This record gives sequence, structure tokens and C-alpha cells, in this order.
Amino acid sequence: MSKGVMYLVAAVVFVGIGALVAGLSIWYHHPNLNKEPLVSEARYARCVLQSPDGRVTGSLYLQQARSLAPVLISGNITGLTPGKHGFHVHQWGVEGNDCKSTGGHYNPLGYDHSAPNATERHVGDLGNVEAQTTTTRNTVANVVITDKVLTLSDQYSIVGRAIVVHADEDDLGMGGNDGSLKTGNAGGRVACCTLYLSEAPKP
Repeated sequence: MSKGVMYLVAAVVFVGIGALVAGLSIWYHHPNLNKEPLVSEARYARCVLQSPDGRVTGSLYLQQARSLAPVLISGNITGLTPGKHGFHVHQWGVEGNDCKSTGGHYNPLGYDHSAPNATERHVGDLGNVEAQTTTTRNTVANVVITDKVLTLSDQYSIVGRAIVVHADEDDLGMGGNDGSLKTGNAGGRVACCTLYLSEAPKP
């Protein structure tokens, strides 16, 4: 075999190894990738909150510019008690008006519960929303969350799953007990809604 051919073979091998390493790196940092092609256009979703007692209402809007881009969640929630409330994506959509039907936090990677900015966390860990009393003595929680882990497409899409608002503050996994590492000790489920794809919001 001539030196020229040997150099060519070596170059092909090195290029192949480099591509493999790059691919593994992307997969490691973005586990929501799978064999499906990446989505290049924006996706939108909506979630209309309901509560068993009818006291808590609200609408949430989600937007993702493309696959691997952060998901923006915006909207407002009325009727909560003043203060912070755990806010999570749960495993299944809502059946009837039963927030317990949504299962536990969406956690396909098997991590402990933690804060939204933690390296290892449930996919559904979104921390807390805070309800504040208005001049009319009602409460409103204005929601503006940007999350880099959630996705509206690909293998770990949250479309069809539920957002659940809890009665108490999420301790973000810092409570020092098993409940903290599972649910953040966020208490009962006061409102929930199923996420579904929607059209782009009108300007």
C-alpha cells in the first residue's frame, strides 16, 4: 500500500472518530435528541388550568423556537393563596377534573427532585410561582419562565402531559428528607391542566 493511500485511510478514520465524538457530546448534553429529525420551526402549546373547587384558574402559553431551544412559559394564575407554590410538569395529562390522575413529576432520566437550574433534576422541575394580592383582594401569579430542559418536540416532549400547581412552596430538594427529593414537599395539588399544541398567539 502506498503512502498516499495510507494517509487517505488515516484521514478518513480520524474524521470518522471526530464525528463520533461530536455526536456523543451533543447526545450527552441534550438527552432529548433521538432518531427523529430536529424541528426547525417554532412550536406553541397551551394549558388551561382548572381546580376541583373552581377557585384557581389561569391560562399558560408555551413557545419553543426550534428543537433544543429553551421553552418560554408565560401566563397568569388567579385564586391561589398568597405566597409561593410548587409548579411542575407531571407525567400524564389530566383525566376529568382529577389532578391526582397526572402521576408524579415527569422524570424520564431518573434524577432526584431539585431546582430548575440544577444539573440533575426532574425534567418537570420548574420551581415555584408566587401569588400576590391585588388591589381587589384577589391574588395573581404572573408566570414568566424560560427553561432549557423542557421541549415541545422529540422523544421527551411535554405535550400531552400536565402542569400542576401545588398548595405549598417547593423546597427545591433542600428539605433534608425523602419527600424533598421526590416532590419538594410542595403539598397537595390545587390546579392542573393538560398541555396541547396550539397555533402561534395572535399579536
